[in-house]
Amino acid sequence: MSTYVALFRIRFTNSLQYRTAALAGLITQFAWGFMQILAFLAFYRSNPQAFPMEFSDTVSYIWLQQAFLALFMMWFYEREIFDTIESGTISYELVRPYELYNRWFCQSLANRLARAVLRCLPILIVALLVPEPIRLRLPASLGQFGLFIVSMFLGLGVVVAFSMLVYIASFFTLSSTGNRIIAAVLSDFLAGALIPLPFFPIGFRKLAELLPFAAMQNMPLRIYSGNISGREAFYGILFQASWLIILIVVGKLWQRQALKQVVVQGG
Repeated sequence: MSTYVALFRIRFTNSLQYRTAALAGLITQFAWGFMQILAFLAFYRSNPQAFPMEFSDTVSYIWLQQAFLALFMMWFYEREIFDTIESGTISYELVRPYELYNRWFCQSLANRLARAVLRCLPILIVALLVPEPIRLRLPASLGQFGLFIVSMFLGLGVVVAFSMLVYIASFFTLSSTGNRIIAAVLSDFLAGALIPLPFFPIGFRKLAELLPFAAMQNMPLRIYSGNISGREAFYGILFQASWLIILIVVGKLWQRQALKQVVVQGG
């Protein structure tokens, strides 16, 4: 365990150095967040009764989505892992004294957390200072905020566990590009990255809420905004924990099978 803690710490510290990239990302996220909120505001003003979430809930959802973008966006892949598989340097990883799945999991987790730490605070401060009705609303209670924190870390775990399946799929293809694009588009849409899941048609929404993507950003952001609360929030957290365990078990088994077929040519 100490090996993986050390790997996590090294990766986290290393990723904190990319402050210029974080600043560029902040500007983009502010612009995108304001654009989304103003677009939703126009729709809400046209017919406020037609929407499944209160406008203040939607605003909080969007601001938190931008603040913690690095935790939940599936297109934040580890290019180093893909290069390791495609170049054949995976052979060096296989002789090192650690479990490869755990090593990649810690690496991805640390890099996402570091990126989020660099970006989240400025966005949250601005979101709390802008005027109504586009201001980030504070949670209704400390209990709700606590459930949000638990759900957020579980959502992060599900994102990383699903990303591991994308990495492992690269063992069976000549290029990882197709896998990455399909996984990013599919997961962003079904996780509520483009529009929150309550805005989906009822039949399709019920199906989407059973998939692992609903255990990503959908759950913590809706818990914070108050769209999911009480017993439903506890069930949502259990839902996240279940998918996290399932994805990790499937990932480990699939990677074990993939490593049996690894062939590295050259010398």
